[in-house]
Amino acid sequence: MATKATARSNARTAKTSKAKEDMPNSKFHALFVEELKDIYWAEKALTKALPKLMKAATSDQLKFAINDHLDQTREHVNRLEQIFQMLDRKAVAKKCEAMEGLIAEGNEVIEDTETDSMVRDCALIIACQKVEHYEIASYGSLRTLANIMGHSEIAHILESTLQEEKDTDSLLTNLAVTTVNEEAVSE
Repeated sequence: MATKATARSNARTAKTSKAKEDMPNSKFHALFVEELKDIYWAEKALTKALPKLMKAATSDQLKFAINDHLDQTREHVNRLEQIFQMLDRKAVAKKCEAMEGLIAEGNEVIEDTETDSMVRDCALIIACQKVEHYEIASYGSLRTLANIMGHSEIAHILESTLQEEKDTDSLLTNLAVTTVNEEAVSE
């Protein structure tokens, strides 16, 4: 009985090892690369969009938070380029429809809210958090895929970015709860 279980386990291990060897040519790996291209486009687009959001912010705290995220986003672009290099791939961006929509929504917030108001800051935080949640979902999924394929170093890089996205989301939540929302209510 134990021999059959051991044989099945050995067969699964051999099958998994063979699958990992073939991974760079698999549909699963192709999905991973396509998703990297998607988030690469998203991050590059954010480096262009965040300065506009920062300029539109009223509070210095929100301006600082957006500027900090801009610096992180530039680093995320660099990390993605490093990952493409590790995969022996050219860093190519594939238009991210979701991020394009989120950026458009952020621009609408600026157009639809009063300049120099905390209501605008509240709306900007919401728009920024929508972006953060998209990034958290993307990086969490990419990290998981990298782990499954045995790309542990890439998974570690993606985990670092994922944690920074979560930290930014928490910072925005804290800013909204402690300052912006209460001042926005009184406007």
